[in-house]
Amino acid sequence: MDTAPGQPAPVWRIHPQGDRCLLIVFGDSIDAGVGRRCLAVAGLLRDAGLPGVTDVVPSFVAVAVHYAPGPDNAGPTFAFLARRIETLLAAGIPDTDSTARDVDVPVCYGGEHGPDLAEVARAVGVTPDEIVALHTQPGSMVFMLGFAPGHPYIGVHDARLNLPRRASPRTAVPMGSVAIANRQTVIYPSRLPGGWNIIGATPLKLFDAAREPASLLQPGDRIRFVPIDAATFARMRAEQA
Repeated sequence: MDTAPGQPAPVWRIHPQGDRCLLIVFGDSIDAGVGRRCLAVAGLLRDAGLPGVTDVVPSFVAVAVHYAPGPDNAGPTFAFLARRIETLLAAGIPDTDSTARDVDVPVCYGGEHGPDLAEVARAVGVTPDEIVALHTQPGSMVFMLGFAPGHPYIGVHDARLNLPRRASPRTAVPMGSVAIANRQTVIYPSRLPGGWNIIGATPLKLFDAAREPASLLQPGDRIRFVPIDAATFARMRAEQA
């Protein structure tokens, strides 16, 4: 949207994403502050109940707003929604960090649970213990859930963990595997194919359809990875069964 002369430029851009979706972009690279802003705006738009809006989907750097015409085809246009959204955002974006949860995620690193830990350490040029130290640094958050139910994308990690995905993905990754790539962590909530570098596993059950909410982790959660040994992993996994 255009900015009036003499006014500061907004910290977002709104543009069409097809004929029934618009995108509100808050940045060009993955950043915790940008991620929190996306989550806050998604909540703000859901609460606003804008006419014709069918879904609001936050991602790493943007929020997608899906909309559709009504039965008489008199639904909202891109220009109409963009103006309404500009007005809402200009009035102020709420702070989500004050309501975020702090969640400890126990991880058994290396060995049978982390088959790629040694390879990752060699690629970075440090020891496996130093990889664990980098991975357990504070400051990580859940940016979003995707790929599979309860599957979190967590970051942003130290720049030394900016590793590519594996050249050959695995056809089956065990449930609970903790894997890294591109300064991010994913945790596999079930047995799934995947190409990220597996450095450990958590005994926690990330997704349970009988639980409310079904996903253990939620976007915006502040994550602290806590190293545990194999015996503790086995005990905690048995308790989760």
